[in-house]
Amino acid sequence: MAEVDLVRLNFNPQSLGLLNAILGFVMFGVALDLKLADFRGVLTLPRATLIGLLGQFVLLPAFTYLLVLAIRPAPSIALGMILVAACPGGNVSNFLTHHARGNTPLSVTMTAISTLAAILMTPLNLSFWGGLHPQGAQILRQVALNPVEMIIAVLLLLGVPMAAGLAVSHRMPRLAARLRRPMRWFGLVALGLFVIGALAANWRYFLDYVGYVVFAVFLHNALALLTGYWAARAAGLPERDRRAVSVEVGIQNSGLGLILIFNFFDGLGGMAIVTAWWGVWHLISGLTAATWWSRRAPAPA
Repeated sequence: MAEVDLVRLNFNPQSLGLLNAILGFVMFGVALDLKLADFRGVLTLPRATLIGLLGQFVLLPAFTYLLVLAIRPAPSIALGMILVAACPGGNVSNFLTHHARGNTPLSVTMTAISTLAAILMTPLNLSFWGGLHPQGAQILRQVALNPVEMIIAVLLLLGVPMAAGLAVSHRMPRLAARLRRPMRWFGLVALGLFVIGALAANWRYFLDYVGYVVFAVFLHNALALLTGYWAARAAGLPERDRRAVSVEVGIQNSGLGLILIFNFFDGLGGMAIVTAWWGVWHLISGLTAATWWSRRAPAPA
């Protein structure tokens, strides 16, 4: 077993409770920007939404499994990559899609649907693909991962705050309008400060082991962006839809991944470090890709 597989990051139960609460506020703020019509968008954009979800929850986890077999990282890093691939789209994907001159309504619809689908799909994909990986399966057995317990945890972390935010947005639109901007900034700042604090508490581990994951995350994120784009292209979607699907599949909710790692894997070092670095890198790669696209008008449908 690699040395990184033995590392457990410094993280106490009080910090975990605070991180859970912060993610809840973030998801509540995200839901304030959504409307029930965004979920009905799957009816107006059915093929594009289906292709996006296929890329998100079927193709990316499967390709990730093949990638970890090919590059053979440490077992905990491999399991962290599989967990990231099992997470739904990240919160900044809508902004990046708009910046990329992609189909923003499609991005919003995919974010809403994939976040709800993640309640089931994230635990199931982690259990399935992680269970197929020989060393990853050993880690899952050691922690006695129960998919039902993880489904309940993801439901509480994602489903409940989103339902509350949607209820406020639907029933009290004026209040939702006043809360959107402060909630967005509160969530970003609180999560950013928390990550900085957690990083400072584990700085030695990060410096010692981040080199293990840089190349793996670079390959993995490139694979995610390309999986979304080429799946959309193979389905004959127009360029604006391809950009939206690519960003949605390439930007993952790594915050959810970190919370699951601390809740169920006791801060397992390789998993936590690969997920934390993904959270940094996907913003760099996503903004770079979106800026490149922003300078190129999409071909008309």
